[in-house]
Amino acid sequence: MKLPIPSLEDPEINVASLIDMVFLLLVYFMSTASLIRSEADLGIRLPGMLVQARSVDLPDEQIVEVRETGHVILNGLETDPSDSPDLPGLTAILVRYRLSATAAGNEPLITIQAEDGARHQRVVDVMNACAAAGIRGVSFALAGTD
Repeated sequence: MKLPIPSLEDPEINVASLIDMVFLLLVYFMSTASLIRSEADLGIRLPGMLVQARSVDLPDEQIVEVRETGHVILNGLETDPSDSPDLPGLTAILVRYRLSATAAGNEPLITIQAEDGARHQRVVDVMNACAAAGIRGVSFALAGTD
């Protein structure tokens, strides 16, 4: 049996209520929005320049050599005896280096050069001294063969 299909009327959208909602949302967002202050009104004081009495030239990085004998040499200067595991002299120098590099606006960098026959524990002692001094920029280099 065939059922009759009723004819459907074209749907209509009531636009008047949509326009009312748009205006209500527009009024809501305009009333709750805050005005942006211009940057000139913020009252920011920029830091001034400090004139230094004399220029201090710091090397970009410090080179720590670890010898086969256990001696630790910082830029050609022996710092601690070979039987000292905690390296207090090296740590004190590295702390001063970190403070001066930070004051100059540079990152303190350390390069460790270990000879082929150097003990690994001695290299770890140097790394512990760098960590105790608060220096994170540590790299390794091959010891030069003369």
